[in-house]
Amino acid sequence: MADTLVKADLVNYLAQVTGFSKSESQNFIDSFFSIIVSSLEKGNHVKISGFGNFILRDKASRPGRNPKTKEEVLISERRVVTFGQTKKLMERVENYVRTHDD
Repeated sequence: MADTLVKADLVNYLAQVTGFSKSESQNFIDSFFSIIVSSLEKGNHVKISGFGNFILRDKASRPGRNPKTKEEVLISERRVVTFGQTKKLMERVENYVRTHDD
């Protein structure tokens, strides 16, 4: 199973490849994510060329069931964020998997 990339890994990588301090790299990464979150909060989609799109979707209310008690409940309407990868990203991942298949 592959390792999980966490924010600290991004900070360390950015510091390593740019020569920025870890503090500067942390501020950059935090600002980057803050811009994305702020845009989504305002109801905007976020498109990152060559990577993917963060898209807001409104989901209607629907009946659901508590799995523990089997009691029926109404799941309220809500707005969710979905991610759709670009074809370019998908091809790179598939190519990596093909060339590194164990």
